[in-house]
Amino acid sequence: MRVIGIDPGLRNLGWGVIDVVSSNLTHVANGVCRSGQGSQPERLHRLHLELTRVMECYTPTTAAVEKTFVNKDGAGTLKLGQARGVCLLVPAQFGLDVAEYAPNTIKKAVVGVGHAEKEQVAHMVKLQLPGTILNGPDATDALAIAMAHACHARCAGSLDAAVARALS
Repeated sequence: MRVIGIDPGLRNLGWGVIDVVSSNLTHVANGVCRSGQGSQPERLHRLHLELTRVMECYTPTTAAVEKTFVNKDGAGTLKLGQARGVCLLVPAQFGLDVAEYAPNTIKKAVVGVGHAEKEQVAHMVKLQLPGTILNGPDATDALAIAMAHACHARCAGSLDAAVARALS
């Protein structure tokens, strides 16, 4: 399974790709799509194009996106929501299922604590993906999102297998 994790942002949209084989996680790539300057539609279009290039380059088989909650102000929340729409749309255009995880769920899966600090998350990402060069906090968060999805997918797969064994 190849997972892309996406950390929504209008200015900086983080992405991280990992391969999952059994319980082994391997770093593939990570980075940040930047929207630059311009009108809101231009910036969203730029994010769409950049994330599409990432999808074409790394061909993930599944995707995960961080859920976002209310920001400091209503206008900021709306803008982030529009960027998040791009994060959901692009993988869907490639036919992928897109899972969504709350920030605390991601931290719990990666660090073991739902209210972990960013530094703790980065430390655990580096520990679980040795040798990985992290391309900034947004890319680090995206890798954590991918790792959380891998963890949840493994658990779901184990549960499905156990139920199948019990029913046969």
